[in-house]
Amino acid sequence: MKAVLLGVGQAGGKLTTALAEFDVDAGYGAVLDALAVNTASADLEPLPLDTVLVGQSRVNGHGVGGDNELGAEVMEEDAVEVLDALAPKVNADAEALFVVAGLGGGTGSGGAPILVRELSRVYDVPVYALGILPGRDEGAMYQVNAGRSLKTLVREADATILLDNDAWRSSGESVEGGYAAINASMAKRVGLLLAAGESVEGVAESVVDTSEVINTLRAGGMAAVGFASAPAAADAEENVTTVMSAIRSAVMTGMSLPNATEADTALVAIAGDPDRISRKGAEKARKWLQEETGSMEVRGGDFPLDSDRVAALVLLGGVERSRRVEEFLERARQAVRDEPEGHIDPTEAFRNDELDDLL
Repeated sequence: MKAVLLGVGQAGGKLTTALAEFDVDAGYGAVLDALAVNTASADLEPLPLDTVLVGQSRVNGHGVGGDNELGAEVMEEDAVEVLDALAPKVNADAEALFVVAGLGGGTGSGGAPILVRELSRVYDVPVYALGILPGRDEGAMYQVNAGRSLKTLVREADATILLDNDAWRSSGESVEGGYAAINASMAKRVGLLLAAGESVEGVAESVVDTSEVINTLRAGGMAAVGFASAPAAADAEENVTTVMSAIRSAVMTGMSLPNATEADTALVAIAGDPDRISRKGAEKARKWLQEETGSMEVRGGDFPLDSDRVAALVLLGGVERSRRVEEFLERARQAVRDEPEGHIDPTEAFRNDELDDLL
């Protein structure tokens, strides 16, 4: 799938960079181009991408301070500027657009739905969102922002692929190191998904192409992507168990949204040296995925790679009924319930007769 990436906000810009670099390092050529957009100039400066600073007339390059309503407003005001910067990057080869954003912050959560909506109006190719859910410990404001943003994204995007921060952050890591590891893990999953239909080593017996990815995501709503690999024997017949182990690990412990095992649609690509991929194992893997997800629409195929390992790449579409999504939405609803009923402007305390002016 030839894709153009648009990173929104700090987290979106960093993950977009990781995706673009993974694609270049692997030599897949699936990422045609990328652009980063933000309201904070300091977050754009270190990115090795073309960038657009929005909201300068409102926040002067200092960000929106977690206010996603302000993030939406400034993105709506400057959407034409963003689309103008993106237009030269979206050529006739582009098969999809991905808007990448952290859903907890102000610019990403507020701006991403606006850009998805505007891109859908301009382009005929699918417009997908790649949204990062905040962790449980990231504060009530981030839960509320993400809940509102996700509700809007699901309506506007052709599909929204979710990454749950809580699923990837290792205990004991620094915040920066933890997020870098998360970005690398997600870049591998989405990068391989985009590359699955591209020209890679060898010839697949059953090709996974762009249309199958699009059809798996066509259910709309929310989606998740998983990955796992294992050492493979030289003889394909010895790798039936290896293939099954890889797909189970991809679904049970390697999903971007854990516990998302109930899905409307699914796609599994078995990656590795074609001489090591067990056809029997691949067919058993597809049947297992069908039983595990309860979906009658499970696609499968090969992804030839020059490797001594066999891997399973899994895409699940329509996972909004999963326990993890419901847990997150309940956190967001609780955060809304816990908000003070009336936010009083502190400046109003000075506009009364109880305090005398000094002058």
